[in-house]
Amino acid sequence: MRVLRQGPTRRVAGPLLLAGVVAGLGAGPAQAQEYRYWSFWDGRPATAGGAGASWGYATEGPGTARPADGGVVGFRFTVSTDSAKAAGPRIAPDFAALCERTPTKPGSKRVGVVIDFGTAADAPPDERPPAGRTACAQVPTDASAGEALAAVAKPLRYDANALLCGIAGYPRSGCAEQVDGGGTAAAKPTPGATGAAGGDDGGGPSAGLIGGIAAVVVLGAAGAWQARRRRG
Repeated sequence: MRVLRQGPTRRVAGPLLLAGVVAGLGAGPAQAQEYRYWSFWDGRPATAGGAGASWGYATEGPGTARPADGGVVGFRFTVSTDSAKAAGPRIAPDFAALCERTPTKPGSKRVGVVIDFGTAADAPPDERPPAGRTACAQVPTDASAGEALAAVAKPLRYDANALLCGIAGYPRSGCAEQVDGGGTAAAKPTPGATGAAGGDDGGGPSAGLIGGIAAVVVLGAAGAWQARRRRG
């Protein structure tokens, strides 16, 4: 899932508009267009049957996802056409290993955070991905996954529609860009254009990725509205 920030109420209109634009882009013929972006993952604990801990592509944005104490969330910088082809974090979601040195505290929860900056092949031009990092975020019991990330990996960079563009300063610029066949950034979608890059060839993001973007946008906006109500 592409990652959305939980922001104040005035940002609701922008994300909702973006959701409509993205849905509109999905109406045209699909083409395997790749995007470079931060994806969001849920850690799945090991099972009694012997299956080890694993990652699952998140079904809601980190602005609304509220992991329980003992949960693990992951962020992976990747290039993919849709969620089925996205590469997950390469560090296992092992809560015990991530938080063994962080004692429990009344009124808070511990959430393991895994950040995978991706490969050199996925990096924007003239940038090199840092080494992956892990942390144990100790946050209020009602904190979202986005708040857990902010507690351990500043600075975070967002665009005007609350889409997460950078974690810990990586990448330095750009945000969810289309990538052409040579690995370089292509033009972003233009509202009203027939193609995702503003051309007339009918190309666009795959249905899987479009659905994920639209869902995250709407869920992020809803989370922002709820947070505003709680503060009011």
